[in-house]
Amino acid sequence: MKTLGNINELTDEKLVDAIVATNDTLLFEELYDRYATVVYNKCLGFTKNADEAEDLTQDIFLKLFVKLASFKGKAKFSTWLYAFTYNHSVNYVTRNAAKKIEKQSVNYQDIENISDDEIDDKSFLKMKVNKLKLAMDLISPEEKMILLLKYQDSLTIKEIESVLGISESAVKMRIKRAKDKLAKIYADNK
Repeated sequence: MKTLGNINELTDEKLVDAIVATNDTLLFEELYDRYATVVYNKCLGFTKNADEAEDLTQDIFLKLFVKLASFKGKAKFSTWLYAFTYNHSVNYVTRNAAKKIEKQSVNYQDIENISDDEIDDKSFLKMKVNKLKLAMDLISPEEKMILLLKYQDSLTIKEIESVLGISESAVKMRIKRAKDKLAKIYADNK
């Protein structure tokens, strides 16, 4: 086996390649150390419970070890991991709430009416933080996920498209619908 040098100096992508090639749990431990806190905080944002967030974090890293070979490098590893975390968290919240979230179909007439100005609407970004957090808790986990990917993690439309495996127009439509719903809930809770 060729030497990897100082593991701490490896990029995430090279570290993932080494883990996939060797199944070395010590290398995976380095990846865990790099991202456990971030993943935990994302999970805590969904569960609102420290113990559940801890359990969910462990579940995510267990599944991650098995699924790591499916990382193809189309996006940065951190982006891929965030999407992996969001998807797992959404599934967890949905499953535990025993509710089904309907997938919204894309109306192509609506897409034609979406401009980049609407997606980056300045007034959307000016909402008061506390009121916004309350409104975020009232939208579905899938809506919350796409807004967090766009506005908290600052992913581009192309990155979200790649991570979620949906078209650019579908990403724009989901962001628009989630923003509209969030804005309505925000306005209704004066």
